[in-house]
Amino acid sequence: MNIATPGVGSNLDVTGIIQSLMDFESRPLLLLDQKEAAFQAELSGYGSLSSAISSFQTAVTGLSDVSKYINLLATSSDVTLFTATADASANPGAYSIETTALAANQKLVATGQADTTSSIGTGTLTFDFGTISGGSFDSGTGKYTGASFASNGAGVKTVTIDSTNDSLSGIRDAINAANIGVTATIVNDGSASTPYRLSLTSDNIGLKNSIKISVSGDAALDTLLGQDPAATQNLSETVTAADSAFQVDGVPITKSSNTITDVIEGVTLNLVKTNNGSPATLTITRDTTTVTGSVGSFVAAYNTVKAALDELTAYDPTTRATGLLQGDTSVINMETQINRILTSSITALSGSLTTLNDVGISFQEDGTLELDSAKLQTAIDNNYDDIAGIFIAQGKPTDSLIKYVSGTDETEAGNYAVNITTLATQGKEVGSAAAGLTITLGVNDTIDLTVDSTSGTITLAAGTYASAAALATEVQSKINGLSTFSDAGVSVSVTESAGVLTITSTGYGSASRVDVTGGNGETNLVGASATTTNGVNVAGTINGAATTGFGQFLTVNTGNEAAGLQIQVTGGATGSRGTLAYSEGYAYQLDKLTTQILASDGTINTRTNGINASIDDINEKRIEINARLVNIEARYRKQYTSLDVLLSQFQAQSDFLTQQLASLATLPKTGRK
Repeated sequence: MNIATPGVGSNLDVTGIIQSLMDFESRPLLLLDQKEAAFQAELSGYGSLSSAISSFQTAVTGLSDVSKYINLLATSSDVTLFTATADASANPGAYSIETTALAANQKLVATGQADTTSSIGTGTLTFDFGTISGGSFDSGTGKYTGASFASNGAGVKTVTIDSTNDSLSGIRDAINAANIGVTATIVNDGSASTPYRLSLTSDNIGLKNSIKISVSGDAALDTLLGQDPAATQNLSETVTAADSAFQVDGVPITKSSNTITDVIEGVTLNLVKTNNGSPATLTITRDTTTVTGSVGSFVAAYNTVKAALDELTAYDPTTRATGLLQGDTSVINMETQINRILTSSITALSGSLTTLNDVGISFQEDGTLELDSAKLQTAIDNNYDDIAGIFIAQGKPTDSLIKYVSGTDETEAGNYAVNITTLATQGKEVGSAAAGLTITLGVNDTIDLTVDSTSGTITLAAGTYASAAALATEVQSKINGLSTFSDAGVSVSVTESAGVLTITSTGYGSASRVDVTGGNGETNLVGASATTTNGVNVAGTINGAATTGFGQFLTVNTGNEAAGLQIQVTGGATGSRGTLAYSEGYAYQLDKLTTQILASDGTINTRTNGINASIDDINEKRIEINARLVNIEARYRKQYTSLDVLLSQFQAQSDFLTQQLASLATLPKTGRK
């Protein structure tokens, strides 16, 4: 094997020559490195841009929340008497509040037991809730005489007591685990032989939430817990269920709760203590601090993203330094779109506030926004109800029985005529004959029915009902109390007229229906030819466009300026129902724009995907060039190695000839021929 070192013998710098040649051949790699560095810088710039736009989007998303602009404060003159909160539907003003009685939960206590672990008995506990009226009450015994009990129709609940939970503590745990609206505890009264007493408290306060307990099973269990205020009472009432009684501006009011939501519009009152004869004051005022803070946040959010955009597109003529995205048309277009929104007016707003300048926001010479707090306060003082429209998307119907629900990205601002051709109705079944008031166990006590799309079976309490109204209450209570229905979110109301029952779904639209389908009590309850009428959806047009109705909700189909607009029609008549003005405020428009920019197919991702693709191309070209350079270097090395060998041979011949000539020069002249 020949071992050769390039240049040895010929003194030719083969390695240096090849390195110089390869440096020249590698110049395309340097150009690719420069291109990749430029692309990487651009990627970094877009990363910074994405972060800035994302932060801006977070700010404007929060600012498009209506609650930030329409916020009311409820102030109690004495929070030890009552507290209050107010929502956007409340009206500023002052109200006199005087409480004469607080609502209370009923509390019942059973007779004492020797311990909490001994078996008492098994069976089923059926709890019903309602109002105790008439008769008299003995506070010493905790029992009623001559009273009546009327179920509130909210539904009966059952608890099963078996051999695993038939002790006092087991009964307590079973009631609590059933989550039926009753809380059970065990109280030790300190007596010598039977100190342990089961205490039951209705979770819901008010007169209509007193407890009735029916027991089927062992006599001992019935003796302990059977409780009918109109008959046998084995428990003692220690606290009587009561409604709250109070006055608002001198108007007497009674409610079944201490939390009152339906007396003063938009206000929730929480009664804490009575103040009979000493009225306190509730004051509802506008929370202008939140509005001012929200508007200030809007200005700050824009100025922050403006600074980020300026930095990315900056150019210093002195140093010729440029931002990472200087001259990038995509960034320029983004800033142009943002400024176009901010400099336009909000169409479809009917008030005097339609531009940013109207609420004290103006552009400065450097392109930033500035807030004139005094001008904003003037707008708040004079046009408070119009402030929100400057920033959020909203719809304002002229008809009070039409509610704006929402719009979509397809919905355009404008004033749209609303025309209703069909009002939504509820499904119902009307009996064909007066209901039989006598319910017999196993004979006519079960009813199979379907409410909306859910089917179930109820079992009515046996007995002779005093009236069709009492039976209607029992039917409603059993339907609404059946978990099959309540878990599906469906319920009914049951009414009677001339003894004939009508069962009506609380839902609206084509999905709303009631159909009594069987059971041994079907004929007794609704007759042999009951009439079932399914609900219908609301129908009509908005802006003259086709809509889709579902229940009370009407949504505009695609292909129209109002596409995606949804309203709720809660009542009224068919025909023209006025107009709905839909507007999109600045924060909403900017939220929509930034969402588009940051989308997977938006400007930033599209641009960065293109840059990454270019970098991938560079990497592929780099691989190709490196492979070619390997071949080129091998060729050069072969060629110059051959040249080196040839030159070495020439050098050897030269050296030989030089030596021969030198030898001839040293021979004697006589020896020469």
